[in-house]
Amino acid sequence: MSTGDLLSIEPLELKFIFELKKQISCSLQLSNKTDSYVAFKVKTTNPKKYCVRPNTGIVLPRSTCDVIVTMQAQKEAPADMQCKDKFLLQSVRVEDGIAAKDITAEMFNKEAGHVVEECKLRVLYVSPPQPPSPVPEGSEEGSSPRGSVSDNGNISGADSAAVTRAFAERHDGPEKSVEAKALISRLTDEKNNAIQQNNKLRQELDMLRRESSKSRGGVSMVIVILIGLLGIIIGNEDEGQNRLNPVGVGVFLGVDNNMDIETLVESVGQ
Repeated sequence: MSTGDLLSIEPLELKFIFELKKQISCSLQLSNKTDSYVAFKVKTTNPKKYCVRPNTGIVLPRSTCDVIVTMQAQKEAPADMQCKDKFLLQSVRVEDGIAAKDITAEMFNKEAGHVVEECKLRVLYVSPPQPPSPVPEGSEEGSSPRGSVSDNGNISGADSAAVTRAFAERHDGPEKSVEAKALISRLTDEKNNAIQQNNKLRQELDMLRRESSKSRGGVSMVIVILIGLLGIIIGNEDEGQNRLNPVGVGVFLGVDNNMDIETLVESVGQ
């Protein structure tokens, strides 16, 4: 900060984050340390390269004024990012009530007896910050680029890392906080959907098991009926009546030949 009697200037170095083919701006803050009106004027050694707004003006007593310095887009970077351009800020006490349009070059003429304060400003080029390293989407070919939710609802993969980064960087501003909340909400929905699908699959599996048990019971009844028909076919005629031959059925089923037909059917039904 300048230690002049009229104005305090912050900063004393104009730092431009240098990028090719892009206009870059920085600002100066001028603070009037007196109870009088102070006029200022900004000069540069390279006026075609820079635009200063305002380049002249009035700073009211005990007030501040911001000056924006814009560097025109550059086609190539300077060697070693060094800049020899300079700025000069002149300030002078003027009559109260004077307006910026009333400022003249004569006010800053030392030879005319005016007390003019001068402050030289350096120009610095700063390299732009490096972008963060990209997060690998997957270490194996064909792997999913985002995280997944397991059956028990646990978050895994890149989404878990993203949540961690979001909380770690929440001090960066409200935008980071909003992104973190949106991510947490999305992951919660995915977890609930996974749990619902898991419960639905279990219900369908139980239903299939019950239907399978019923089918096995129906098959047993069919077997009993087929055995009865088989007994009739191989039965012997006795006194003009068709009756079931338990001997033939017993041989077919591998049971006791002396078993009567009721016991035989009951045994097959079991």
